[in-house]
Amino acid sequence: MENKFEDDQFHEFYQKLPKKRQLFAQYRGSWFMEPVLRGVVAFQQHFEAQDSDIILATMPKAGTTWLKALTFAIVNRHKFPISESPLLFQNPHLLVPFLELHLYKEGQIPDPNSLNVAGGERRVLGTHLPYQCLSETVLDTSGCRIVYLCRNILDVFTSYVHFLVKNGVYPDLSQKSWENLLDAFCEGTNQYGPFWDHIKGYKEASLKNPNKVLFLHYEELKKDTKSCVKKMAEFLGCPFSTQEEEDESVEGIIKLCSLENLKNLECNKHGDTGSVYSFKCSSHFRKGEIGDWANFLTPSVAERLESLMKEKFEESGLDLNIH
Repeated sequence: MENKFEDDQFHEFYQKLPKKRQLFAQYRGSWFMEPVLRGVVAFQQHFEAQDSDIILATMPKAGTTWLKALTFAIVNRHKFPISESPLLFQNPHLLVPFLELHLYKEGQIPDPNSLNVAGGERRVLGTHLPYQCLSETVLDTSGCRIVYLCRNILDVFTSYVHFLVKNGVYPDLSQKSWENLLDAFCEGTNQYGPFWDHIKGYKEASLKNPNKVLFLHYEELKKDTKSCVKKMAEFLGCPFSTQEEEDESVEGIIKLCSLENLKNLECNKHGDTGSVYSFKCSSHFRKGEIGDWANFLTPSVAERLESLMKEKFEESGLDLNIH
């Protein structure tokens, strides 16, 4: 690793940003906690995207772990047979590291040659950053591909609360915990928020440049995984051959990357993902079900989120197909 982004320089920059809720600073229209923002700025200043790069973008708890596993398996299927896949021995977040949370965390600057951590066919990297916060080389000067996965906000919020509880950020699933996080979520002052701008940014980019940005729905991925996996492979320039389809290679990848399979692997039961917050590997695997929010959210909380979602997305005029 090279030297970190200079502390004095970052401190001066950080002090000038608008603040809210004490923990969050606004940068390029989004909200970040200070440790994350250090990584964001270092990434923007130093990351050099390559034409062959694949950037996987999501909001937190929108199906990120599954997307990483599927993409890694799709891209590297010729190098790593399923029986020898690194996914059997390492957590997907270690194989597909986050740019701002892992590789550039706290302002450190990695050796460019170390970014392909698994030695795969291509660099596959993750981010929770909004579209407008990606680096210039990702957005404009390279031919890299971006895959964005969108999920129903009610399920995202439900999964997010459980994730924070599992990692000790919240002590329990009490009503107070829900309400405190809900207020910030609805204000847009949560990490990487506002969620409506996050989703709209990638949707607009996918409409303007469909060869650059693929916009996927978690619900569609769950209901017809095979079609979505084939669509992803086509978009990434490595479509499945007729022989591979006859050999059920797609089905093999889907089985390997299923939540049930991944959560039962020893590599996903212990340790942490090495991000700026050192979240537990096991905390990234819960149910992954569509509509699980109905088992946890009160009617008033669900109504508040649904009303906000309808208001924000109707304003855009985009067909986001989020239910």
